[in-house]
Amino acid sequence: MIGGPKITHAHDKPEHEVVRINYRDGRVASVRERFLEMTPRYFSFHNTWEPGALAPRHGHHGDHVVYVLDGEITVGDEVCTKGSHIFLQYGDTFGPWVAGPNGAELLGIIFNGDGRAFFEDADMVHFQQILDERGAEMGTVPALTCLPAWRSDQHSNPLPGPVANEQNDKSSL
Repeated sequence: MIGGPKITHAHDKPEHEVVRINYRDGRVASVRERFLEMTPRYFSFHNTWEPGALAPRHGHHGDHVVYVLDGEITVGDEVCTKGSHIFLQYGDTFGPWVAGPNGAELLGIIFNGDGRAFFEDADMVHFQQILDERGAEMGTVPALTCLPAWRSDQHSNPLPGPVANEQNDKSSL
């Protein structure tokens, strides 16, 4: 117990670019997250998706709820608009994710788990096909330095793609 509510204001948390999609025509579309709360059994975040942002089909370690605060995002074949509630049970996967023409703003909560993502090889092959069809590729994002010590993915970002290595600033997967 913490003795009462813990109130976090999203705008007080730093924003982290976790996905970058580079288009051949020069456009860049990113997903940016603010990590609101991280414990070994609960993880919450606020993220914004720029128009054209994409993410592969994936799952998370924990039951996962996403609520669409604004805009539009397609999850698999389902268009989700403001007010949509998306639930995923631990072990299942969802996606791919495609931001709508005006982007999207989401609130995510993962409970009974630490929030780490996982991907199937076939999902990553399919995602590469989506990128190729759209004339895009995954861009490099900064390594996250804000993850707590108990997270096993200290060097990584929540979704796959090149991450700037802190030691030598070269890209790695």
